[in-house]
Amino acid sequence: MYYFWVPFLPMLGIIVPLLTNKLSRSACALATAILPALGLCFILLDLPAVFAGQSFSQSIEWIPQLGLALSFRLDGLSALFSLLILGIGLLVILYARYYLSEKDHMGIFYCYLIMFMTAMLGIVMSNNMLQLWFYWELTSISSFLLIGFWSHNSDARKGARMALTITGAGGLALLAGIILLGQVVGSYELEVVLNSGELVKQHPYYLAILSLFLIGAFTKSAQFPFHFWLPHAMAAPTPVSAYLHSATMVKAGIFLLARFYPVLAGTEVWFVVVSLTGLFTMLLGAYIALFKHDLKGLLAYSTISHLGLIVLLLGLNTNLAAIAAVFHIMNHAIFKASLFMAAGIIDHESGSRDMRQLNGLWKYMPITATLAMVASASMAGVPLLNGFLSKEMFFAETLDQSILGAMSWLIPVLSTIAAAFAVAYSLRFIHDVFFNGEPKRLTKTPHEPPRYMRVPVEVLVAICLLVGLFPNYTIGPLLQSASLAVLNTPLPEYNLALWHGFNIPLMMSGMAIVGGLAIYLNRKHLFKFSGTFPDIDAKTEFEGFIQMCVEWAQIITQKLETESLQRYAFCLCFFALLLIAPPLFDLESTQGNLASPPINGAVIVAAILLIAGSMATVIWSHYRLIALLMLSLVGLVVSITFAYFSAPDLALTQLSVEIVTVVLLLLALYFFPQHTLTSKSRPSHFVRDLAVASLIGCIIGSICFALMTSPLDSISEFFIANAKTGGGGTNVVNVILVDFRGFDTFGEITVLGIAALGIYKLIAGMRLSIRTRDHDGRLWAKDKYPVLLSVVSQSLLPLFLLISAYIFMRGHNLPGGGFIAGLITSIALIQQYLAHGVDWMTKRVSVPYRYLIAFGLVTAGLTGLGSWVFGRPFLTTWFEYISLPWVGKFELTSALIFDLGVYFTVIGATLLILASLGKLTTRERIKEGER
Repeated sequence: MYYFWVPFLPMLGIIVPLLTNKLSRSACALATAILPALGLCFILLDLPAVFAGQSFSQSIEWIPQLGLALSFRLDGLSALFSLLILGIGLLVILYARYYLSEKDHMGIFYCYLIMFMTAMLGIVMSNNMLQLWFYWELTSISSFLLIGFWSHNSDARKGARMALTITGAGGLALLAGIILLGQVVGSYELEVVLNSGELVKQHPYYLAILSLFLIGAFTKSAQFPFHFWLPHAMAAPTPVSAYLHSATMVKAGIFLLARFYPVLAGTEVWFVVVSLTGLFTMLLGAYIALFKHDLKGLLAYSTISHLGLIVLLLGLNTNLAAIAAVFHIMNHAIFKASLFMAAGIIDHESGSRDMRQLNGLWKYMPITATLAMVASASMAGVPLLNGFLSKEMFFAETLDQSILGAMSWLIPVLSTIAAAFAVAYSLRFIHDVFFNGEPKRLTKTPHEPPRYMRVPVEVLVAICLLVGLFPNYTIGPLLQSASLAVLNTPLPEYNLALWHGFNIPLMMSGMAIVGGLAIYLNRKHLFKFSGTFPDIDAKTEFEGFIQMCVEWAQIITQKLETESLQRYAFCLCFFALLLIAPPLFDLESTQGNLASPPINGAVIVAAILLIAGSMATVIWSHYRLIALLMLSLVGLVVSITFAYFSAPDLALTQLSVEIVTVVLLLLALYFFPQHTLTSKSRPSHFVRDLAVASLIGCIIGSICFALMTSPLDSISEFFIANAKTGGGGTNVVNVILVDFRGFDTFGEITVLGIAALGIYKLIAGMRLSIRTRDHDGRLWAKDKYPVLLSVVSQSLLPLFLLISAYIFMRGHNLPGGGFIAGLITSIALIQQYLAHGVDWMTKRVSVPYRYLIAFGLVTAGLTGLGSWVFGRPFLTTWFEYISLPWVGKFELTSALIFDLGVYFTVIGATLLILASLGKLTTRERIKEGER
């Protein structure tokens, strides 16, 4: 099946516009459209099977223990949304080619647009709920970039921030709901979840799951009370509005409700909450839309209203209502995208979107006017257009419900009123813009757009007409297959016809048209009435809320951050005491069932050295070099302790880290003030700190003693038993790092690389002068790099590198590995910096260390991805024993390549930090070009 490649094609296409941006604008647009067009072709190839009622799914396991898999599905609902996403997306690419000005960076815009397209395809085609959530959040991030594309515009920045805050918060709620639902069902795969409706509805967690899912859906689809972000997102370029806010992003919440309809729908809570939320949103959006003077503002609130209509249909207790909802999803996407594009053309060619200035444009742009009027008529539900058909089905379903009991008649009445307002704001869009006198105070004379800028609108309006006239032939099979996927049960009978005879839904349509005309003719009175209410600006209120949060954060920060390290340490230790001390009082004795560890001369000496080093560090803290030596003594004793307790890997790691840390602190101390004042803490503070430190020492000591004398049932037995058979190595610690917990290690080296890059950028911005004298006022020695140190260091370099290679190669079976070997290599190279200077090393080591980080991470990542080729989970280790003549039997393992990635990442991160810190002088500081 071709569908599996559809989400990946746009993902690959993200970089295409950046690579082709230097070409002509048309070439960049064409190159950007190639991969989405190929994805659309793949969907069309699988469409006949989908129309036949088939659904397909395919997955690649990633972390099966967590229910994570790369899993996609294609059924009627995902096919419908994929066609909308790819089809309208291609039209938007063509439209944006002419809409964006020469000043706009077309490559970046297309990059963001294709990223969003990828995210939407991931949502609608995901067969795993956790994967769906990942793409869900990616839509929030990419829409933030698109809405704020004109970053020089304050409204765009604020609108983007508002959209990200609201939809991002909804995404967190959705994640909680997905985790609960996965725990209830026992799987995160949609194929399992969609067939577990009865189990979910009868579970005690059902209300919590439903609430969290609805928050996620309502925030994304701008339902009351989360509707306010959508109008302010209109600060985005019009191609963004035509794509995100008609056919894709705002439909993501609708898709969520439709996809999980078999699981969550069918209860009284669902019907009441969903239908009433949709009803109120529909009325509110339709009413406010009439009073908006901005074209895109009117369309934004009309979008809110139509989304409320779809939500209301999904909330009604009938299968036909769900079919009507699916039908209106298609129709709304088509006519609303064309209207947004028409509004963009009007703005582009007249310089304004204010309907108080845009009058009589029929005379200047008759073709655009005709297209916009047809799309507006479809939005109003005028017969012979697609909007009329789904509106008729909507009216019919409002009559066949009993949500409010005896008061259920209110729903069809209110629906008719909302439809009348839809007619009124559609009439306003048509009459105020294209007729009603002459244009006023426009910055340029209106005219028709470039020929191909109008093509997307023409295509969409043609679809409105074709679906309205021939619904069974144009949209019938797609509607049937999509509805089947939503209901997950056999479909009831329904008829897509232009004429159903004289009936109540037709009468409601007639009343809506007549009522809408009457509302528009009396709009002045409504405008006057609306003006009596205070004008509440959601953007101002939202920004005020954000500023209030910032102020509270500043107050709390000022209370907590007193720039006193002593106070920070006290607070940390004090709260640690509160958390870990109480459970100890429940123990009768810290002595467990096992014998106490033996105390011999070595233990006593180590304890004395540890205590002496700690006390010396405190007493002589203002003598920096002595304090550093005492700290290194403590680290050395800890390393020996690890070795004593049979943890050689930890001992080697601790020892290597200690050496690197000493070098780091020596470099840092070089730039510190020459003198450190002796602490003048009050006696009461001294007693307080001593008491807290003593308590912490006693409690941690008691915990350690209890652990060492108590039998523990840990997972270590599993690792010991499976290290050789499952990971191919006898060094259990290394096998855990590169195999059993390889994903953790990959995350840790990624964090290490990010931290190193962050420190490097911070250091690159510093300007510190060279110290010319020591703390006693004596000049530094003229011989900066002593000959003896240089010769010895250079002689030791090959030995260090040989030891590093040995530690690396044996790490899978004996103490060692990539991390320790990387630290040893880093120590060897930093020693050359100390012995010879930056200039000497720069001439001999020309590879930027940040490239080593990138190489290491890519190597480790590709090792993990390689297991997918063989159908295994991410980072599954392969190993085999091979015999060669004169060599004998030896082991080959993929973990060695992963460890190589760890090795290079550690070297790159360590040297990037230390070498950059060593360059912090007036002569050898980091150059601008190195940043």
